[in-house]
Amino acid sequence: MLVPLFAFLAYLVSLAAIVLWMPALVALWLVTLPFDRTRRVPGRFLRFLAVFIAHTFPFWKLKVEGSWPAGKGPCVVVSNHQSMLDIFLISHLPREMKWIAKESLFQIPWVGWMFRFSGDIPVKRGDAQSAQVVMARARWYLDHGMNVMIFPEGTRTRTGKLLPFKSGAFRLAIEAGVSVLPLAVSGTAEGMPAGGPWVRPARATVRILDPLPTAGLGPADATALRNLARARIAEAIGVEVGAQAEEIPEDSTRVS
Repeated sequence: MLVPLFAFLAYLVSLAAIVLWMPALVALWLVTLPFDRTRRVPGRFLRFLAVFIAHTFPFWKLKVEGSWPAGKGPCVVVSNHQSMLDIFLISHLPREMKWIAKESLFQIPWVGWMFRFSGDIPVKRGDAQSAQVVMARARWYLDHGMNVMIFPEGTRTRTGKLLPFKSGAFRLAIEAGVSVLPLAVSGTAEGMPAGGPWVRPARATVRILDPLPTAGLGPADATALRNLARARIAEAIGVEVGAQAEEIPEDSTRVS
């Protein structure tokens, strides 16, 4: 009985926080617009909202393992994707990053507006032109010192197994000359099962793995880099790597 009651109260607090956060986020965006081209400040402010919401659900026990790699250079961050709880968990990391996510999330009133003001990147599934625009925007962020976050599976797994990784994130890292930073997420599927917004008790962890350098690599190395990142994540979460499907054409791009 206590879990549903706590969940109901947490939903109310979360809703209130979202309503109050929006005008503050817009104010930050306006104040920092002249000098914050990558929207680092409003972006971090939005991640703090995700962290706050995560703490309103006392039966979520979220943990970060590992340290962000030394150095100030940006990287392409990639993670396996188990549920929407991944977003709240990964937002605990100590660096700002711009998230590439499906456009439908950006169309949600209030919440989607905050994604846009924070500088996150929407992509239309199955639209090759959108994918090109997304990659160009992501490259601009990397060139200006901002990390970019991508779920290379392209959607949430419903079985707990790793889905095939797409190569776009790894081509992006090679072209930009930045490292790939793999994240291994576990336990989030239980906390926010796919198919709805309802929460469940969960103990979830995101582990920061060793970065994968791209120095000396070319476009032909993207597949090998993709496979290495996928193998590292699979090992960290204790699942079999499984078969990696043939590369899916860019006109079928799917994220999150």
